[in-house]
Amino acid sequence: MKIGYFLSSEEFTPAELLEQARGAERAGFEALWISDHYHPWVDAQGQSPFVWSMIGALSQVCSLPVTTAVTCPTVRIHPAVIAQAAATSAVLHGGRFVLGVGTGEALNEHIFGDAWPQADVRLEMLEEAVEVLRALWGGGFVNHHGKHYTVEQARIYTLPDAPPPIYVSGFGPKSIDLAARIGDGYVSTMPDGEMVRRFRENGGGDKPCQAGFKAAYADSEDEGMRIAYERWPNAGVPGELSQVLPSPRHFEQAAELVKPEMVRDAFVCGNSVDAHLEMIDKYAKAGFDEVYVANTGPHYQGLFDLYQREVLPRLR
Repeated sequence: MKIGYFLSSEEFTPAELLEQARGAERAGFEALWISDHYHPWVDAQGQSPFVWSMIGALSQVCSLPVTTAVTCPTVRIHPAVIAQAAATSAVLHGGRFVLGVGTGEALNEHIFGDAWPQADVRLEMLEEAVEVLRALWGGGFVNHHGKHYTVEQARIYTLPDAPPPIYVSGFGPKSIDLAARIGDGYVSTMPDGEMVRRFRENGGGDKPCQAGFKAAYADSEDEGMRIAYERWPNAGVPGELSQVLPSPRHFEQAAELVKPEMVRDAFVCGNSVDAHLEMIDKYAKAGFDEVYVANTGPHYQGLFDLYQREVLPRLR
C-alpha cells in the first residue's frame, strides 16, 4: 500500500501547505492529496487558498505525485477551464498528477446563486464534464454541445505527454458505479470494503483505489480530540448535509449537535503508533491501494516525525 499525505486547504495557509509538502517528502510519504475548496467547512478552519495556484507551487518545492481530492468540474468552474488547469498541472509535475473529481458540495459550488442540482443531475453533469475534459486533452479544436455544457472552438495548447488520469469519488451505489464506468481510479474516505468491491465488480477491475483519513497529532489522545473537535466538528455531521449546506455558518449550526466522541471516531487522535497502524490496516483490508493521512491542528511536524521514525518503517 502506498502511504501519502493529505494537504487540507481548508485549514492551512499557502505557506503552511508548502511547508507540509516538503515535510511529507522528507518523512518518506510517497504522494500528496490536496483538497479543493472555495470555503472552509467551518470558520475555525479559517483558510481556503485556490487549489490550482497551490498545485503549481507544489511542483516547485517537492517531487511527490499530487491528486486533487477532489475537484468538482461542473458548477463553480467550467470543465473546459478545469481541463486547461489540469493539463498545465500535469506538465509542471512531469506527469505525476491525477485529477480526482466528484459531484461537489453546495458549500463551494453555490457561489454564483445557481440552483444546487439534485444528486442524479450532479452525476449526469460529472459524466459529461469528464467527456469534455478528455476531448480537450486529445488535442485539436473541440466543439461540444451537450445537455449541460457547450464548448466552441476550444483547444488546449499546453498538454502533457499523456492525459492526466481521472479518479472519481463515490460513496453511494450510483456514484460508485459511475466511478467504475468512467474513472481511471476510485476515491473515497471510508474504509469500506463493500464500496471497493462494488467499484471493482462493476467495471473498475484492478484500477487504483485511493482513500484518506484525518489525524490530530498531540501529546495525548484527549488533547488531539480537543483539537479535532475545535477545528473539524463537521466530521460528525451525518448523511447528505455535507453536500447541501451552503456556508460555514450552516455547518457550525449543524455541528452544535455533534459531540466530541463523534469526532474522535473519525480521527486518529494523539500520538499512538498503533492507532495509526490500526487505521491504515482498516483501509488495507478494505482493498485500497493508497491511503492518505491529514493532520489537523498545529502539530504536523510531530506527525511527520512519528511516521518517519516508527509508522512507515513498520509498514515497510
